[in-house]
Amino acid sequence: MTHIYTGNGKGKSTAAFGLAVRAAMADLKVYIVQFAKTEKYHETRIESYVKWIHIEQWGTPEKMASGLKQLWQNVAAHGDDVVILDEITIALMMNHITLDSVITLIKAKPKNVELVLTGINCPKPLYEYADVVTEMTQIKHYYQKGITSRAGFDC
Repeated sequence: MTHIYTGNGKGKSTAAFGLAVRAAMADLKVYIVQFAKTEKYHETRIESYVKWIHIEQWGTPEKMASGLKQLWQNVAAHGDDVVILDEITIALMMNHITLDSVITLIKAKPKNVELVLTGINCPKPLYEYADVVTEMTQIKHYYQKGITSRAGFDC
């Protein structure tokens, strides 16, 4: 199955990481790739606690492009069951990868692998290739009151 978690609301990555923990607790191997992130946020520490979760950060355009080309070979080599491409839509918005490359990636997905794509402004053409599409809508957020990111909740 292929999932898309998108929209302007909070919780897209959180939902994907929740799915990762659930899968890992069922002894499934989870491979998380964070696009557009180079800092080790708190969520990356999960690798230290859950043995079936592996996280890589592809924060540079070169790493994004080369990583996408080799993704399924790496997944097959490691025997991953779940692949989460966190903030992949940011890479699309910044033109670091193309929509066609993501569509090709989805079409090439092995049947036994669960794929999750997250990020704001997901291009609607990708919806056609997904089995689950969730749009998170922001109704209210404490950022509007001037409260910045809080450790453990936002970063």
